[in-house]
Amino acid sequence: MPLVAVMGWYGASRILKGGTPPERSPEKGFGSPFATGFAVVELFTSEGCSSCPPADALLSVIRKDYSNEQVYVLGFHVDYWNRLGWADAFSNPDYTRRQSQYAQVLRLQSVYTPQVIVNGKKEFVGSDGGRIRSVINDELKNTAGRTAIVRVRGVDSHTIRVFCKLENPAGLRLQVALVQLRAASHVLAGENSGRTLDHVNVVRDFKTMTADKAGSGIVDLKIPQGLTEKDCKVIYFLQQDVDMHIVGAGEAESEQ
Repeated sequence: MPLVAVMGWYGASRILKGGTPPERSPEKGFGSPFATGFAVVELFTSEGCSSCPPADALLSVIRKDYSNEQVYVLGFHVDYWNRLGWADAFSNPDYTRRQSQYAQVLRLQSVYTPQVIVNGKKEFVGSDGGRIRSVINDELKNTAGRTAIVRVRGVDSHTIRVFCKLENPAGLRLQVALVQLRAASHVLAGENSGRTLDHVNVVRDFKTMTADKAGSGIVDLKIPQGLTEKDCKVIYFLQQDVDMHIVGAGEAESEQ
């Protein structure tokens, strides 16, 4: 069962795609069963890499084509291309470290862009459209998710607070990402100089929540300057400590 988002603080509650809607009360309707699996698609990319724009475009297509499925796409912009002429404004050394962690558990000799990792288990070149669809379809058929309660509310114009309650939290972490739904950059230097690059679901803040013994946790996500809640959504997923396999996922948007 994938994670459940309940938007109680906004005067509404909902369950993610594929399940039975909960009661209006935010205290009811958690953990309803889902018939389908899920796929978390992490793209490691950079505006400084000439091989990445096709992968960025593919991510947009995947988001659209699987909009009625439990497929969650995230664009992590790494920073190791920045020294080669263009500093990617969306890059973050934390995302480079995340990619390096995957390289260790997947026993890869090095990191590269564009790279896609699906559900923390399968990796390949991020512009390989046939492979990404095949892996996503397999995960949708075969992946059985864990259950968690996740609530999201805006604290102020720059902060979104995420509350979670996990079942059997030992060995699990809740990864929480604030993604910018759409972005564009006019690149002035580096391998993509002169190009305008479009992106979807760009990760702008990313936090790891380790629950307490009762399975509860709280984390704050920062909305970047110039953006509002309507420009973003929260994607969250449960990840195993030992092998980084993802065992549940969901998303939430603020009610406007």
